[in-house]
Amino acid sequence: MNFKYIKYGMGLFLLTLFLASCTEKIDIELDESYTRLVVEGAITTDTMAHTISLNTTTSYYYEEPAPGVTNAVVTLNDGESTITLSETSPGRYQTPADYFGIPGRTYKLGIRLNSPLNGEDTYTAESTMNLPAPLDSIRAVYHEDWGTEGFYEIKCYVLDPLTTDYYQFKVLKNNTMLTDSLNKVLITDDRFYNGNYTNGIGVGYLNQAFEAEKVAPGDQLTIQSSRISETFFRFVTELQIQSGFQTPLFSGPPANVQGNISGGAIGYFTTYPVNYTSTTVTDAK
Repeated sequence: MNFKYIKYGMGLFLLTLFLASCTEKIDIELDESYTRLVVEGAITTDTMAHTISLNTTTSYYYEEPAPGVTNAVVTLNDGESTITLSETSPGRYQTPADYFGIPGRTYKLGIRLNSPLNGEDTYTAESTMNLPAPLDSIRAVYHEDWGTEGFYEIKCYVLDPLTTDYYQFKVLKNNTMLTDSLNKVLITDDRFYNGNYTNGIGVGYLNQAFEAEKVAPGDQLTIQSSRISETFFRFVTELQIQSGFQTPLFSGPPANVQGNISGGAIGYFTTYPVNYTSTTVTDAK
């Protein structure tokens, strides 16, 4: 009798039995009855029509864009005057085109719904706009060995204040915003260079394998830099973690990101100054 094959067969049988015993079908009932308001909006120092978006949460299996909340009254107070935003499309409420934020002021957002959501029809949020901290200059450096076709790294040069600060960086190419959502922006604190000169810290990255990010000679690359609040920094950090790649074994359970809207709403209302620093690429690869 060949004990070698008996042991092998018995081991395979036990392994199959173990795996079968670890498999259980679980039907998860998703509660779809609790609808919440979702708020997104930012006021900056740019002169433009600033947008506050109002939507509702939807079913996990809902495949259409989230429904916009219409006929709401949305107001904005800067400590000196109050304006009422205009609904330009379902769920999108805008300031006048000549509106701009003023550093140092505290902005209070007010929302009154036409129809309550779970008994709530009034929501508020507030944000104080920081003072600006513009960059001295930026430089684009090509890294051939990063990725399949290389990366352009945009480095910044600036003397960081002694205060504890938080920053957001967005990238534009020829005046077109490339980092057009919160899961694409680069945010950071200043723990590693607080009070020192940042002699070339990377604040933007362009993957040359992507057509929209390809750089050619003469292209103008711009960094929009913003000094943001600590709470908004933490909101974006959590949002990027939740929306990024996660592994079942090592990631925590998904959860709504903590915002600053009252009444149990989801989302964030923020204010920050913006500064633009540009460089022209002369030797694109």
